[in-house]
Amino acid sequence: MAETWTSRHGAPATTGAPVGAQAGASAAAEPAIRRIAVSDIGDALRLGWQDFLAAPTQLLFLGLLYPLIGFIAARATAGGDLMPLFYPLLAGLSIMGPVAALGIYEISRRRERGWAVSWLDAFAVLRSPAILSIVALGLMLLVIFGLWVLAAQWIYDATLGAVARPSSVEEFTNLVFNTPEGWRLILIGNAVGFLFAVAVLALTVVSFPLLLDRDVGPGVAVRTSLRAVAANPVPMAAWGLTVAVLLFAGSLPIFIGLAVVMPLLGHGTWHLYRKVVES
Repeated sequence: MAETWTSRHGAPATTGAPVGAQAGASAAAEPAIRRIAVSDIGDALRLGWQDFLAAPTQLLFLGLLYPLIGFIAARATAGGDLMPLFYPLLAGLSIMGPVAALGIYEISRRRERGWAVSWLDAFAVLRSPAILSIVALGLMLLVIFGLWVLAAQWIYDATLGAVARPSSVEEFTNLVFNTPEGWRLILIGNAVGFLFAVAVLALTVVSFPLLLDRDVGPGVAVRTSLRAVAANPVPMAAWGLTVAVLLFAGSLPIFIGLAVVMPLLGHGTWHLYRKVVES
């Protein structure tokens, strides 16, 4: 049965103001933000793990991740212009993470309402009334990803690229770790990558879940995300660090762990959104 807007989002709150005034205020108001504690990060992950166990999606993520990672790795190991961008491209995939996690948010949303769920419910997001707004934010992230790749190429050209053009992975690795230019590449590249990661976190930590949950536009969703980060700088910094550590840990056994880590972070993001944005 198709969901109505009311069934998806719940009935609007009422106050003592006249109905007309309430409607005007609702149109002008944006979602209210709560202050949370660092301990809420652990609770969001705990709830996210329960969602993952209820509807495991690791095979779905394996099907999405491995062809893409394999293609990038094959092109990089073959030499050419893509080789210096192997690490930036893999690291930059996290920029598109909120888009990949949309189906995970949808599973958590359905479980929250007490509905039976399976991994197939991840595709229900394609029928969301907010799909155009979701596409708009996805395009924004795609632009950011492109800017990151351009920045990575510029950093390489300004450091290691000015010294030599390696013809093999072994030569490239030796230049990166055994030359001053290579270490400048590492330091500058990671510093710039950190700035990109902070920007993406601030823009998306609650914006995509909000679009699935409420009838708001992309502008409201992004502003709400920025306000959530501004109101909770320490917990959001802890969340960003948690994401980075889990993604790194998940990538160690030849990226197999990402098939569990990425859904876990997606479910956890939904519950973090619930804690930060008032219903």
